[in-house]
Amino acid sequence: MIYVSRLEHFNAAHKLHNPNWSLAKNKEVFGPCANTNWHGHNYELIVTVKGKPDPDTGFVIDLKKLSTLIRTHIIEKVDHKNLNLDVAFMEDKLASTENLIVEFWKILEPRILDISNKNAQLHSLKLYETPRNYVEYFGE
Repeated sequence: MIYVSRLEHFNAAHKLHNPNWSLAKNKEVFGPCANTNWHGHNYELIVTVKGKPDPDTGFVIDLKKLSTLIRTHIIEKVDHKNLNLDVAFMEDKLASTENLIVEFWKILEPRILDISNKNAQLHSLKLYETPRNYVEYFGE
């Protein structure tokens, strides 16, 4: 099994806010991430697929196709956006990095199978919110 990864970048704003809690409780739990006027991050997304190389191309997946897929279905939807207000697939969800990566998985998993002719499958997503904070997801 070979693992191939692609790194993409986006900038986005958000705030962590549970609408069922008071402002005081949100600030207590989320600290500065509950800032009423939002805050932003320079995110790094690493998409890793796994499979066996195609005998005709030597590729597990065509990285140009993978990049285009990620940019079209993820990056264009979130880059320079407010995750709480502007991103349809985050509607009614707390805009945590954990919730964001799960939504990314739902979008990418079936499309990776399609662009690779079922030769590759999504293995993991890693999403850096800061250089020191990231989440990693391997699906359910």
